[in-house]
Amino acid sequence: MLNTAVFVSGGGTNLQAIIDAKKRGEMPSVSLRLVIASNRHAYALERAKNEGIDALVISKRKSESPGEYGMRLIEALKENEIGLIALAGFLTILPENVIRAYDRRILNIHPSLIPAFSGKGYYGLKVHEEALKRGVKVSGATVHFVNEIPDGGEIICQKAVEVEPGDTPETLQKRIMERAEWVLFPKAIEDTAAQILKAQEAEQ
Repeated sequence: MLNTAVFVSGGGTNLQAIIDAKKRGEMPSVSLRLVIASNRHAYALERAKNEGIDALVISKRKSESPGEYGMRLIEALKENEIGLIALAGFLTILPENVIRAYDRRILNIHPSLIPAFSGKGYYGLKVHEEALKRGVKVSGATVHFVNEIPDGGEIICQKAVEVEPGDTPETLQKRIMERAEWVLFPKAIEDTAAQILKAQEAEQ
């Protein structure tokens, strides 16, 4: 199994979806080794604790550069022998040295069909507010590799979800989570982990 770290900032609903998929036996290639939170008040930390998953709070300090923050993250990842990272509502921009160190090993879930309603500043309810403002009939979720451009990495998979009459940002967010995010993300993590393990075996 590939040691995997999940990065969180808030409630951790996608983390819970990953935990549940693992419990159902749907992620045989993945070992949920570590949760890293950017915020010590994140409820996701409670979810990790309840499952016996090691958790760390690593927030960016006001005084440090992105590179210094990145080095602290890399040290924690190396200490835990992490081979794959899943960003599950992580609201801090990842430093470039982390992205370079884990090229094509960092996945993010975004609550729209990229390139729509994506990029800097598009996260949480704002994505759904903007989608409804534009009157789109279909939204959804996207899993992509992470590069130095916010939401700009190669798309791994997408799932469309219909917008229904009378939707609010909250109802649309809930439907996209349930029908797209919680389905797509665990599967994409498992598929990527399996590919990495297969490539490692081939090299040996």
